[in-house]
Amino acid sequence: MNNILLNNGVKIPQIGFGTWKAPTSEVTINAVKTAIENGYTHIDCASVYGNEKEVGQAIAESGLPREEFFITSKVWLDNYGYEKAYQSVLDSLEKMGLDYLDLMLLHQPFSDYYGAYRALEDLYREGKLRAIGVSNFYPDRLSDLAAFTEITPQINQVETHPFNQQIFAQENMAKNKVQIESWATFAEGRNGIFTNPILGEIGRKYGKSTAQVIVRWQVQRGIV
Repeated sequence: MNNILLNNGVKIPQIGFGTWKAPTSEVTINAVKTAIENGYTHIDCASVYGNEKEVGQAIAESGLPREEFFITSKVWLDNYGYEKAYQSVLDSLEKMGLDYLDLMLLHQPFSDYYGAYRALEDLYREGKLRAIGVSNFYPDRLSDLAAFTEITPQINQVETHPFNQQIFAQENMAKNKVQIESWATFAEGRNGIFTNPILGEIGRKYGKSTAQVIVRWQVQRGIV
């Protein structure tokens, strides 16, 4: 699996396994363990998903060394501001049974995200986070944050798929040396994406499924 080098020298696997809407039960544990068995080492979750404990349990039960994984979580808006964000990260680590996270993101660009980001910077310096970043930040907010913080975000995770291509956003991120990462790579199955005639035609030309075409398109654009 390809790795992408972030602006701080940390490598992130380009393909990851997301856990949004995964229930807080054995289903989540089994899904993550199955993903790991099939080669996934980059696992993405968030505090608001309510399944950090299950994700951590699946990682622990995989039998693989911790350093082989790239684990992402996110701070929710209710925990913005310096003190709350700092504690939220510690809570996530405790729930997951981990000493550090590979990437922590601020989930949305609202409320006191500057205070929350300062907390991520301090946790980064303390070694509890290997990389920090944001999610759903519009180009203007990302540029502002990058200009007025000590540590440039490593990642901005935004909705990216054939129906929402984020061309300008990606160009803006590149200017700020921030790596683009997608969520909803398959548009959450909306708008008939898996039966889209154009994507289907491309797939037939190359002997690939529509899903494979969508992933390949993002990989070739350098998107995580």
